[in-house]
Amino acid sequence: MSKQPWLSNPRVQNILAPVLVGAVLLGLWQLICVAMKVPVYLVPSPADIGRTLISDGPMLLGALWVTLKITFLSFALAVVLGVLAAFLFVQSRIIEASLFPYAILLQVTPVVAIAPLIIIWCSNATLALVICATLVAIFPVISNTVLGLRSVNPGLLNLFRLNRASRWQTLVRLRIPSALPYFFGGLRIASGLALIGAVVAEFVAGTGGTGAGLAYQILQAGFQLNIPRLFAALVLIALTGVLLFSLMAALARYSLGHWHESEQG
Repeated sequence: MSKQPWLSNPRVQNILAPVLVGAVLLGLWQLICVAMKVPVYLVPSPADIGRTLISDGPMLLGALWVTLKITFLSFALAVVLGVLAAFLFVQSRIIEASLFPYAILLQVTPVVAIAPLIIIWCSNATLALVICATLVAIFPVISNTVLGLRSVNPGLLNLFRLNRASRWQTLVRLRIPSALPYFFGGLRIASGLALIGAVVAEFVAGTGGTGAGLAYQILQAGFQLNIPRLFAALVLIALTGVLLFSLMAALARYSLGHWHESEQG
């Protein structure tokens, strides 16, 4: 029997392995910066970034909260609108063929190209930022949910038809359960895209002052050549993205772990 059976736990390995790799990379980064005497205004060392996170922590965390509010609002809106659109698309192949190309159009249109128009049209800056971030995050929800609602076992579908199940019963008892793994996959992607959309929208809007998000802090740090603060803001964005993805993965595991094979083992 192994003396450390907890190391064989897949969940422990999933956490421990990336932490060890990250620690090695940070150590190499620190060693290179110290050995080569890299100027802090070019590439700050992890120690410089850590000191900046502590000294500028209140300001950066306040900006992060502003960005998170935009992210959560846009993510929630993308989920609601995306699911409603997916339910509409699966009602008919004609409806899907008619409307799905416009969903693709939203995905391929750069948000930086249409954000100025949205900001002009919306008198409320927060609403404009939420709309921009929603446009970035909504497509994975639509495409994955539509795929899931369409990916129904033909044998089960025929069984429902033989038992004269109504359209509503088929949707609730067959299509929606079958679509849940795809739906949660879309949530994992959309959560990160909502954060990206919020940051990009803040860059385009150029909002400043006390209600400014992390994008404004990054811009200000770049103008002032305060590169450690710039990296510290990027670290907060990256960690937030990882936490959002992990939260969606945990939600999927909680919802599907007891019955679907994708979250078992």
